[in-house]
Amino acid sequence: MYLIARGKNMGLREAEQANAKQRAFDSYIRETAGTAKPNATDGLARLSETKAKGDLTDEEFQRAKEKILH
Repeated sequence: MYLIARGKNMGLREAEQANAKQRAFDSYIRETAGTAKPNATDGLARLSETKAKGDLTDEEFQRAKEKILH
């Protein structure tokens, strides 16, 4: 009964949380890109887009980011 009465709101809250996480992640990438080498900025942006699509795991993302920044 709870899921029937509150199910819609649960989905909305979940979507809002996912959007907030994505905004935080994007903000982190922008901050990191600001301290990176100029050519690294494009690489980080592309990497962020790829991760946002779900094509990279967190571990793959971290390894690729380290390669770009160093």
